[in-house]
Amino acid sequence: MAQPQPPSFKTVFVFLDTDKYCSPFDMLVAIDAFPDSMIFKYENVTDADAPKIVFDLLFPRGPEGAKHTKIFINGSNFEMVEKVVEATQKAMKSAPWGNSIIVDPRGGYSTAAAAVAKTFGVAMKKGFGSLEGKKVTVLAGTGPVGQTAARIYAAEKANVIITSRALAKGQAVADKINAEVGAKRVTVVEVTKPEQTAEATKDAEIILSAGAGGIQLLSQAQISASCKIVADINAIKPLGVEGLAPNDDSKELKPGVYGIGALAIGKLKIKTETEMIKRATAEPQGLFDYSIAYTIAKDQILKKLAKAAAK
Repeated sequence: MAQPQPPSFKTVFVFLDTDKYCSPFDMLVAIDAFPDSMIFKYENVTDADAPKIVFDLLFPRGPEGAKHTKIFINGSNFEMVEKVVEATQKAMKSAPWGNSIIVDPRGGYSTAAAAVAKTFGVAMKKGFGSLEGKKVTVLAGTGPVGQTAARIYAAEKANVIITSRALAKGQAVADKINAEVGAKRVTVVEVTKPEQTAEATKDAEIILSAGAGGIQLLSQAQISASCKIVADINAIKPLGVEGLAPNDDSKELKPGVYGIGALAIGKLKIKTETEMIKRATAEPQGLFDYSIAYTIAKDQILKKLAKAAAK
């Protein structure tokens, strides 16, 4: 008599999104990484909603099936995303088995990781050294990408200025990051007028423009003599940095100043997010967040640097 075969489980991604509409961006990245997978999405998710959804997705397929059911937490509200992550992890602790969680709120984690890694790569390539001790200004530093980039730079022991239109909000972000890294590495400068940007960037060796699409934050004239690297995440015109095209990659904008455009960052961002999803899918449990994203992005840069050095 033929023996019954164990069930074959399809990979399923369950998106918990804090926004009104779940963005198709990350769902498409997940489908491209695993073309035979399925996606379920929940919108307007709060920390109160998360436990019920988590229990419902853990139990039907049993412990083996749960290994093939991945949670992707998303949304533009960073505070609510963090609450949903916390509630999800708490629910898993009370269940007989857990799951791996991917967190990339509106691409903020993977984009920031890619942007910081790209600036690290240019710094090493051009002989400026590592990020440790570098003076960095993150324009729009309280947005999703900006505050994540500031966290990563601070973890790399850079000295970071973040700009904010609201000083209190910026100070809250800076205080939180400083508490995380155990040192005062992040300070905030209020910028409500274009002319204030020059003051915020006057000593910066690295400038990252992390604002929303279609808003110029930095003009050519505001790139100071101390600056060596400028990066921009905005691919929608007007671009975030005047004269820095989306596909520019280590382009010399001014003598000794190298620029990294949004699409150059975007290529590494997609690779990073795809690898995050693959790693989470391969592991039965774990949190795959900005720190994992940066490890992936930085490893990609280090491999590229090593390959160039070997030639």
